[in-house]
Amino acid sequence: MQLLVAAILLVAASGAAAAWALWRLVSAVRVAQDRDLRERSLRLMALFAPGVAAAVQEPRALLAWQPLAGTARKLFPEECAALDGACGARFPFSVEQIQAAHSRWTAEWLVWEQAHDSEYRLKVAEIEEALQGPGGSPVGRARLDAVEREKLERYQRRYEEYVRVGKAFQALLS
Repeated sequence: MQLLVAAILLVAASGAAAAWALWRLVSAVRVAQDRDLRERSLRLMALFAPGVAAAVQEPRALLAWQPLAGTARKLFPEECAALDGACGARFPFSVEQIQAAHSRWTAEWLVWEQAHDSEYRLKVAEIEEALQGPGGSPVGRARLDAVEREKLERYQRRYEEYVRVGKAFQALLS
């Protein structure tokens, strides 16, 4: 009977030692996994830091970086979820950052539009003043027509870009 009790105690002690060793192993694996997740998350932050900085300077840069961000989110969902939690917003470009870039793009368009209008009003006024003098010529009128065409063409090219970029921002926000 003593032998049986000793055997049971030995088995119990072995089981406890095995359980403790397994617990230590699982804990070590979790620590290593957490460390690896943090390291991969830091690498993602470093990868996107230039893109975030560029988007602050130039709103269209966000549109260039966003496809890469989407791919990274698909490839590294755990890391991105960890960064989302740490940032309190979607990593690397939050909805607020996209909205701010869109607003800045629109504001820059309005500034450009006003400057464009002023620039061409001055050009037209100079040509019209020359036409009012003695001997207003067909060459002067042709210059006036050319300036009006140039103004319209330049406006149309810039407006097409404004609309294309604006739609791209809207698509990101949808």
